[in-house]
Amino acid sequence: MITVHLPRSSTVRDCKSLVGATWTAAGPRTAEVRNPYDGEKVASVTFATKHEVDAIVAAAARAQPAWAATPLKDRVRPLRRFFEIASRQTADLAESVVRECGKTRAEAMAGIERGLEIVDFAMSLPNFEQGGIQEVSRGVSCEVRREALGVVAGITPFNFPAMVPMWMFPIAVTLGNAFILKPSEKVPMTACRLGELMLEAGYAPGIFSVAQGDRETVHALCDHADVRAIGFVGSTAAARAVYVRATSQGKRALCLGGAKNHMVIAPDADEALTVRGVVDSFTGCAGQRCMAGSVLVAVGDGARLIEPIVRAAASLELGTTLGALIDRAARDRIAQAIGAAEREGAKLLLDGRTAVAPPGFENGNWLGATVIDYAKPGMACATEEIFGPVLTVLRVDTIDQALALERASPYGNAISLFTANGATARYVSERSTSGMVGINVGVPVPRDPFPFGGTKASRFGQGDMTGAGGVELWSSAKKITTRWASSRDANWMS
Repeated sequence: MITVHLPRSSTVRDCKSLVGATWTAAGPRTAEVRNPYDGEKVASVTFATKHEVDAIVAAAARAQPAWAATPLKDRVRPLRRFFEIASRQTADLAESVVRECGKTRAEAMAGIERGLEIVDFAMSLPNFEQGGIQEVSRGVSCEVRREALGVVAGITPFNFPAMVPMWMFPIAVTLGNAFILKPSEKVPMTACRLGELMLEAGYAPGIFSVAQGDRETVHALCDHADVRAIGFVGSTAAARAVYVRATSQGKRALCLGGAKNHMVIAPDADEALTVRGVVDSFTGCAGQRCMAGSVLVAVGDGARLIEPIVRAAASLELGTTLGALIDRAARDRIAQAIGAAEREGAKLLLDGRTAVAPPGFENGNWLGATVIDYAKPGMACATEEIFGPVLTVLRVDTIDQALALERASPYGNAISLFTANGATARYVSERSTSGMVGINVGVPVPRDPFPFGGTKASRFGQGDMTGAGGVELWSSAKKITTRWASSRDANWMS
C-alpha cells in the first residue's frame, strides 16, 4: 500500500496583501485554494484592489530612496538574517508548498534549497564586480556604477511558490530596489510566509511587499507609473502579454514563458544515466515546469532505451515519487491531450490516465507518468506544451534530424543530449537554438553566477534571470567620466 505523508489539517489560511508592514484584505474579490492531493480547502485569498496596489507601490516608493542610499554591505545584513531564518524553517516552507502546490515533499525541499542558493549569491554581491574605474586618457577616468531602478515587481507562477520568487527578490532588494511580489492566485500561502520572514529579518516596511490577485493585479502593476521594472515567469501567452503591456509604458521587462524541451538520445548513450535523467526530467514536479524534457528524440539505436525508460516511469508512485497536478482543470486538459495524441495515431506505451489514486486521496488531481510513442513531428503532443508528466517520443536516424526538430520548435528553453561522445556533445551544443544545453543532464538549470534563461518564444526581453543576469535585470549602469588635471596631450577628450 502507498503511504502519502501529507498531514491533514483543518487550518485554513487567510491570505492577504502586505502593504508596508501591514497585512490587508479590503477587496471584495476572493478565491479558494484547495490541496491538490485531496481537494480540501487550505486557504482563501483576497485579491488586492487597484487602491491597495497604489498603496503598496506608495509604501515601496517611500522606503526605497533611503534603502538605495544604504551602503551595499549594510543592505546584505537583513538578507543574511533572512537566509538564517529561512534555513531553519525549510520544513515549514516545504509544508506550505506541498499543501498548495501538490509537489512531493522532496521536490518542495529541493525548490527551497535552490532558492536559498540565489539568496547566498545575493549575499556575495559586495564581492561581485559591480562596475569599475579606469584611466582612459592622461588625467581622465571613466567609471561605471550599478544603481537601483526603484520600485520593481515580480510576477511568479504556481509551480514554484518559493523558488521563483527567490530567483528575483534577493538580488533585487540587495541592489537597492523595493520589491513587490505578485504570486499566482493558486499559491498565495508561501508568498505570505516569505513576507513574514522578510519582516522578521528586519527589512524596513515597503522594501518587500506582497500583492495578492490575478490578471487585474498584474495589469495594475504594469500600468503603475512608479513601477520601473517587471520580472515574469509563466506561460508564453501570458509572458508575451505582460511584456507588451509593460514595455509599451517604458518599463524594463524580462518575461520568461513556456517550453517544449527536447531530450536527444544518441546511439552510444549510457543506459543508467539516460534512463534516470529522462524520467526525472519529464516526471519531476509532475511535469509542471518549464525545464521538463517533454520530447524524447531517439536517434537510431538510441531507441533501445525507450523500453527501460517506460519501465522506470511505470514504477513511480503517486504521492511519493510523483506529485499531484495543481487542479482538476489541469488534469482534465492533459488527459484530453493524451487522448488526442492517441486519436492522431500515436501509441501509448504508458497511460497515466489509468493510474490509481493513493488510498484516502481519491479526490486529488492525479495523473500517472505517460509515454507516447510513434508520434509525428507535426502532432500537437510533439509541438505544444502539455505541462504534465507526459513524454512524447520521436524517432530519427541522425543527430542532424534531431537538431532540425529542435530548431523548428517555436520555443527555446533547453535541449538535453545523452551521449558518451565529446565530439557529438560539442556538435549539438554549438548548433542548438536553445538557451540552455544539458549534456547527460535532463534538467540543465545553470547554477550561480551563471544566469537562467531561454530563447525564442521562451523569453521576452533582454538579459536573463538569476546570477549575473539578475544583476543586469534589477539595476542600471551609470557611466561617469571625470577630468581633474589639465594635460598637454591633445586628444579627442581635450
